[in-house]
Amino acid sequence: MNRIIVVGASAAGLAAAETLRREGYAGPLTLIGDEPLAPYDRPPLSKQLLSGEWQPERLDLRTPADLAALGLDLRLGIRATGLELTEQTVRLADGSAVPYDGLILATGVQPRRLPGEGAHVLRTLEDALTLRDRLGPGRRLVVVGAGFLGAEAAAVAWRLGAEVTVLEPAPVPLAHAVGTEVGQVLSQAHLERGVELRCGVTVTGVTEDGVLLASGEVVEADEVLVAIGSLPNTEWLDGSGLAVGDGVVCDEYCEAARNVYAAGDVARWYNPLFGTSMRIEHRTNAAEQGMAAARNLLAPEARKPFAPVPYFWSDQYDMRIQAYGFLRGHDEVTVVEGDLAERRFVAVYRTGDRVSGALALGMPPKAIRQWRQSIVTGAAWSGTVRSAR
Repeated sequence: MNRIIVVGASAAGLAAAETLRREGYAGPLTLIGDEPLAPYDRPPLSKQLLSGEWQPERLDLRTPADLAALGLDLRLGIRATGLELTEQTVRLADGSAVPYDGLILATGVQPRRLPGEGAHVLRTLEDALTLRDRLGPGRRLVVVGAGFLGAEAAAVAWRLGAEVTVLEPAPVPLAHAVGTEVGQVLSQAHLERGVELRCGVTVTGVTEDGVLLASGEVVEADEVLVAIGSLPNTEWLDGSGLAVGDGVVCDEYCEAARNVYAAGDVARWYNPLFGTSMRIEHRTNAAEQGMAAARNLLAPEARKPFAPVPYFWSDQYDMRIQAYGFLRGHDEVTVVEGDLAERRFVAVYRTGDRVSGALALGMPPKAIRQWRQSIVTGAAWSGTVRSAR
C-alpha cells in the first residue's frame, strides 16, 4: 500500500486511521471529513451536551497533538462527491481527485427529515447547540419519534423545564427492537414525569405552529425535533460500481470491493456470528469496525471476519439501559432477573433456538455481561434460560 484514504472523520474513520499507523503503515494517509471540526464523539450530543453539563471541547476524541502525531493529510470541511473504482480515486467537492491504493469508507449517516421548514435534527455538534439554545422552562418541544435518540432528547428537555410531547407511529415505542413489554416500561418513565406520549400517530409534516398529523390535527410547539431514524451516506457512491443497499454492502471482512472496506454506521456487512447481514448505528461498533477494516486492508493474507457481539447503551432520566447482541427480529423475550415493574431487570432474547441478545435496565454491568458469552457461543435457548431462572 502506497497511499490510503479514509473517508469519514468521526469515530470509525479515526479508529481506522489510528489502527493503520499502529499496525505499521507509514505511507501517505488522507482523512476526509465533511464537517470542519476535528473528530468528536456523538452520543453525548443528545445527553450531556444538550443538557449543558458538557461544553463542546469535551467531545473531542483526540487532542490536536494526538492528531498531529498521526501524520495525516487531514482534509476537514470538504465532502467526498464521487468514487472511481477503476482509476482508484476519490473526487472531492473542491474539484480535486485524490488517488488511493487502499480505501476505507466511514461516512456515517444523515437524519431522516419531514416535509416543511424549521425542525431540528440531532446529528452534529451544531445541531445540538442550536437546539440547546432553544430549550428551557416553559418552552414547548415536540419530539417526532420515540426511539433511543428521541427518548434521550425528551428526557433532557424535560429536565431543562420544557413542556415535552413525544409523537410515535408505533403502538409501543421501540417494541420492534426491544419487545413490547420492555418498550412499555420505557414508555412509563415518560408518562410518570408528565411528558405527553402519543403513540399510533403519524406526522406528515412540519408547520410554522408545530407539526401536522395525518388526521389533520396540528400539534403546536415552539420547537420540533425530528428523530425518525437515519439514512446511510451513500449517495456520493452512485455510479461507482459499489453495491449499495441500506449501506455499503460488504462481506464478513468488511470488504466492499478490492482494497475498499467500510466501517461504522454506513457499513452493511455479513456478521457470521449471527448468520445475517446487519448495519449497526452504535458508537462501540463504529470504533471496533474501523479497527477491523484497517487491519484487514493492511494484511489481506491474514484477514479475520468481523463477528462482534453488538453493544449499546442509553441514558434516559435516571435509567441506564445496556444491551448486547442483535435484538431486532427476535422471536421471544423473557425476564431472567429482577422485575419489570421496578425497572430493575435483565431480559434475554431468543432468535430461532439460540440466545441472540440481552438487555439490562437499572442493573450493574456484571448482571448483563455474563450473557455476552451465551450470545458468542450461540447457546441453546431452553437450557440456558431454564438454568438462569
